[in-house]
Amino acid sequence: MDWTHRLRLRNLKMLLSLAQTRNISHSAAMLNTTQPGLSKWLKDLEDDIGLPLFERHARGLRPTPHGDVLIAHAQRVESQLDRASADMAALREGGGGRVVIGASGASASDTVPLAVMKLLERMPQARVKLVEGTTDRLLAQLAQGELDIVVGRSAPEHHDPAIRFEALYLEPIHLVARPRHPLFAVEQPSWQDLLSYRWILWPKGTPIRNAVDAALAAAGQAPPPDHIESNSVTVNLTLINNSDMIGVASHRAALRFSQMRAMRIIPVRLSGFGSVAMYWREDAFRPVAVEEAMAALRSTVAEHAPGVTRL
Repeated sequence: MDWTHRLRLRNLKMLLSLAQTRNISHSAAMLNTTQPGLSKWLKDLEDDIGLPLFERHARGLRPTPHGDVLIAHAQRVESQLDRASADMAALREGGGGRVVIGASGASASDTVPLAVMKLLERMPQARVKLVEGTTDRLLAQLAQGELDIVVGRSAPEHHDPAIRFEALYLEPIHLVARPRHPLFAVEQPSWQDLLSYRWILWPKGTPIRNAVDAALAAAGQAPPPDHIESNSVTVNLTLINNSDMIGVASHRAALRFSQMRAMRIIPVRLSGFGSVAMYWREDAFRPVAVEEAMAALRSTVAEHAPGVTRL
């Protein structure tokens, strides 16, 4: 018989506990079982699979590469069960289902909030959870089943075959500053003017940072060495509003914050463009709320702002 047929939910909890504590006695105490019993279960599981899952050391356990793979699957199962419990609770209370959306960069301040409003117009009882982070971190959470959808910069370096993506739009990137920044007294700021101020940049390796670095390289420039790195829209906006720092924003976000008089676009042309995409797991069950959220995102993008190219 296939070893998976003998696995129970408690066994998954045992595996995840060992992965967390890296210690059999600690896990045994947490799981209210005996250390010999837990050791025997782990040994039997490894024998059934035919692969070592943990390396034994004097100080405890360390997952092997094989163990890491099984642990990742167990985490996804646990996450999906948590989601199932939340979905059933929402339906029991007369709700319209639940959707968890990860938003990265400009999408957190523009596309995703507008799409959520559309979703709630269609499904007033839907439960929505929003998570903000960098695209790579959100995609990792999506792979683990913690998120239903991720909206962020296109990440061509991401190669998880279980994750599907759809390019939503292409837009320019801009340098921005507070509305009364001294640079706006200059008719045509030079690169020397721009680089004399401290910049706020997204972390190196993120899609929007890659686009900025490419645009600067095309102009024969490099970011100022004393720049600040931040992956938070809120933090970046606060720094821009309360200092003479220069920030980077996508076209949609720059327009929206300009309308709110929270920033202005600095009149300098950057050659970089950013592609924003929607990601989801192909092998995951998608409740109605998730399908409606995806439709709301597409609909929001269709009503795009000037300067944005629909893909």
